[in-house]
Amino acid sequence: MASGLALAETPLPLSPYSARVILKTILGRDDRGSGLAGQRAVIGGWVKSSKEEQPEPEPQPEAEAPATGGLVQGRQEPSCTQILQSRIPLFRSIIKVFGTRPPPVREKSVSPVPKRPPPPPTAILQVSDGSCVANLQVVVESSVTTLSKIIPSGTCILVEGVLQQPVAKGRHAIELKAEKIMHLGVVEQKYPLLIKRLPLENLRDFPHFRPRTTTAASVTRIHSALAQAARTYFMKNGFLYVQVPIITNTDGDGVSKKFHVVTFAPKKEVKTVDDAGGVRLETVKSSIEEKQKVIKELKRSESNKETLAVAMEDLKITKELVALLEATEKSKSGASFDAGRMDFEDLFSGNAYLTGSGRLHLESYACALGNVYSFGPRFSAEKSESKKHLAEMWMIEVEMAFSNLEDAMTHATNFLTSICQSAMENCDEDMKFLLKRVDRSIVTRLQTTRSAPFQRITYAEAVHALKEAKYSKFETKPELGVPLTEEQESYLADEAYGNPIIIHTYPKEAKPFYVRLNKDEKTVAAFDVIVPKAGALIRGSQNEERLDVLTTRIKEAGLAKEQYDWYLDLRRYGTVEHSGYSMAFDLLVQFATGLNDVRDVVPFPRTHGRIIN
Repeated sequence: MASGLALAETPLPLSPYSARVILKTILGRDDRGSGLAGQRAVIGGWVKSSKEEQPEPEPQPEAEAPATGGLVQGRQEPSCTQILQSRIPLFRSIIKVFGTRPPPVREKSVSPVPKRPPPPPTAILQVSDGSCVANLQVVVESSVTTLSKIIPSGTCILVEGVLQQPVAKGRHAIELKAEKIMHLGVVEQKYPLLIKRLPLENLRDFPHFRPRTTTAASVTRIHSALAQAARTYFMKNGFLYVQVPIITNTDGDGVSKKFHVVTFAPKKEVKTVDDAGGVRLETVKSSIEEKQKVIKELKRSESNKETLAVAMEDLKITKELVALLEATEKSKSGASFDAGRMDFEDLFSGNAYLTGSGRLHLESYACALGNVYSFGPRFSAEKSESKKHLAEMWMIEVEMAFSNLEDAMTHATNFLTSICQSAMENCDEDMKFLLKRVDRSIVTRLQTTRSAPFQRITYAEAVHALKEAKYSKFETKPELGVPLTEEQESYLADEAYGNPIIIHTYPKEAKPFYVRLNKDEKTVAAFDVIVPKAGALIRGSQNEERLDVLTTRIKEAGLAKEQYDWYLDLRRYGTVEHSGYSMAFDLLVQFATGLNDVRDVVPFPRTHGRIIN
């Protein structure tokens, strides 16, 4: 208790740029804030839930009772006055006999006790500022502000008050008694997230409100912690950060579909309905039929060819007017533009794409600076409905000079185990929440990844294990030479081995053209790290440093050689053995949080056929 009082005398630290106390400072202590009772604080946040209470009125004081004598054996001893009053009827009878009038008896008056007014109603708010899982209970009396304005869920408040022990003992160790509302962001309409524990798939319709939920907030804090841990790991191990281009004219792997970057403009200026003289679309469409009948009659009667030409030109103009009016209606209704009425042109000197991989560009820096990495968005135009695929995903990509396949696999496993260790150490509170609400195997999975050795198997061994699976029916039959599917990779990690595994030595047809060809000229020096829940988390390789072999591989893949001249230059002028890998960072977050769909771990997911904001 003494230590708690000592802590309470020290002012609470403020957020550097908002002059308020972060709730984690209060609620993240070992005593959950109980030692801070008596401290003044300004806190800000959003109302997660609330209720209005009418406090019980204080008991009324009783009227002053007449003085009494002592107690005899637990009973009150009557006073002299009480004895005399009890004998008054007898005295009156005696006096009446002797003809004497008795004096009037005065009764003692008791002054009335004024009734106290009922206590004012109180709002009990559960407030979160996103810094931790727990909410701070805030008590606001009606004398401070209008309670109806602060009660709705989603309301933003900045409030000043005093921390105190809750009157009712429960799950809260401390609460804030509000004295002044410094800011109030009211909810003007029905709040979208009123349903408690709204399903994750429903939350995807509100990505701008989703972080206000406890689950999304925990995922975001883990997301941030993992990104910071990755950067810290590379900095400690001597890697340099390099930004690779998002727009490129190089096909990063030569196999996936890409987004083509172009500019567009309308072929003709689209007139509005007013510009067309107020003509209605239905009227113009109906006139087309009449004009077509006239032309048909003119052709049948073999009339003046000039008249026929004029009629046909008139019909053409009318059809163009219909197209313009339809385009105007589409633009007003929010419909997408008509590609047939647009001029497309390349902004750059040739074809340009949104990059699907930055490893080729990263190689040029590895060949000059040693070990480098990049962290940024990558794009794929595949029309996939997979729960592990997005059109825009963030990737961590690594390239190391003077390293081979073995070095790359070792580095990938060291990096992954370090990240898992960091998540367990720095996200304990959020992990406990997700362990309870989402997936009870999160901690076990992270501990296994951190400590268990990654079993290494060849692609051929993986296919054999899939063929031996007795109780699994795969949509695609496992065969040598055929790339492994997501379903097959998940089976190997989740069921066949039950631990993270590394699959290496793939057939050359299953991997990009730049992967180093092995001596058998049938397989390549590639590897994939497969983990439970997320599947293929890391894909890496030793890259081909031999100019003649790489040139042949580009030709075999049917790629334009001129597109890769700069890449071949790295082999012409001082080649070096090198390797690296790409980690799907969004899948890493999915793996660490236990969520089933990658769309639920990305702040604003972009998927095939769906983009909200």
